[in-house]
Amino acid sequence: MPGTGRSRAVLALPIRLDAVLVQAVIAAALSFAHLHDLASAAGQHGWKAWAYPVSVDLLLVAAWRRLRCGGAKAAGWCWFLVALTASLGANVSTAGLLDLGAVPAWLRILVAGWPAVAFLGGTLLAHGATSVTRAEGRESAPDPVASEASASAPQLPAAEPEPAPPSASAVPPALITLARKVADEHRTRTGTPIDISTLRARLGVPLPLAEAIATQLT
Repeated sequence: MPGTGRSRAVLALPIRLDAVLVQAVIAAALSFAHLHDLASAAGQHGWKAWAYPVSVDLLLVAAWRRLRCGGAKAAGWCWFLVALTASLGANVSTAGLLDLGAVPAWLRILVAGWPAVAFLGGTLLAHGATSVTRAEGRESAPDPVASEASASAPQLPAAEPEPAPPSASAVPPALITLARKVADEHRTRTGTPIDISTLRARLGVPLPLAEAIATQLT
């Protein structure tokens, strides 16, 4: 029947999820117990033996969150491997390879120094993620003062380019011929070369054109 396959799929999903959760709980409980037994055998008794697995798991979670957030993954991988090594080392050591009744001195030193290592790693991961997030926020957020200033500033019209003076080659030859006659007449009458103002007034042309004509007369 069509509804039978659908109901089986709906029932199969919770069973698969429950199996994964049970497996995760069992693995976490065993690792937690191994870390507790190793810390207790190394001389950390009472509540201190229970604090060691908590610090290892918290460092693992902090490193995993750093890897998931996408910033400074090198630090995340470094501290993730440190916490994973501590967890796997405790699991292997308590599996019969180490006599818990006679823990070597170097292992006692490692266990005693672990709280400082866990504190350093957790602090760097937490504060590093905060600083990276704030820096990205400052870079992406626009400056409100600059935005208001740019919005309130009046928009000035673009300056029109000044017209370029006409070149000597653009002057009509007939106008140059007429200008020569006017200049010769002025020299004959006054005995001095004609200036640009007088040439402009006699020809009735703009000043830039008069200047271009004057260059042809020299």
